[in-house]
Amino acid sequence: MSDAPIGIFDSGVGGLTVARAIMTQLPHESIIYIGDTAHSPYGTKAIAQVREYALEVLDTLVEQGVKMLVIACNTASAAMLRDARERYDVPVIEVIQPAVRRAVSATRNARVGVIATQATTTSRAYDDAFAAAPHLQLFSQACPRFVEFVERGETHSPELLAVAEEYLRPLVDAGVDTLVLGCTHYPFLKGPISLVMGPEVTLVSSDTETANDVYRELVSHGTLRTSALPATVRYEATGGSADEFLALAERFLGPRVSSVELIRTGAIPLPRP
Repeated sequence: MSDAPIGIFDSGVGGLTVARAIMTQLPHESIIYIGDTAHSPYGTKAIAQVREYALEVLDTLVEQGVKMLVIACNTASAAMLRDARERYDVPVIEVIQPAVRRAVSATRNARVGVIATQATTTSRAYDDAFAAAPHLQLFSQACPRFVEFVERGETHSPELLAVAEEYLRPLVDAGVDTLVLGCTHYPFLKGPISLVMGPEVTLVSSDTETANDVYRELVSHGTLRTSALPATVRYEATGGSADEFLALAERFLGPRVSSVELIRTGAIPLPRP
């Protein structure tokens, strides 16, 4: 299994931030990345629907022989992490706990903010994750339009800044000193988010922290890649056009994303929640 690829999944292109961090920290590991662009965005959908879509994609990755699953999507992590860990025989890494650990260690005034999609906020997954740190005050804010800005490649504009000011004002007023970017799309918007929150607020994204968890898990299972052959990276998407995916991926990650394969998922019947 050590030479098998790592499977990374997101609802679209946002999880490429996590993929980039994993490739940077573990350049010898092969990767298969699937963006569920046929059903993106997940953040406005019911949790049960997200669970079904996400498990279909994870089934596809497991069929392709991955040695680990990385759920690079906060909404999917909130919807089906427990199901995934019970369903598959390979380790499953998610993006919520790594960011929470970093936020707990980073805050100075014990006032932490979380911005996320509507589905993640409604699930209260971050409230549950922060329950182990009862001394903290948690302030959550749904930012549903942020994903649409990222998906159309708009990371700096007067309209985006106005939306960021509207969403983030309650967190500024609450005096948070640490802000968790609870969606893998949001690191693409660090500029306007930081501008609104101010330079004294620490922004915590899950990409680097999740890559650290991937490394620890591979070491603990003895499955770090040992092959002398070059690592391979394959990108797949479930819908839309390859050109649209590549245009976004290349804008955010550069020329390392040169091709994407359109695939179908959902061949395996899923148990209903």
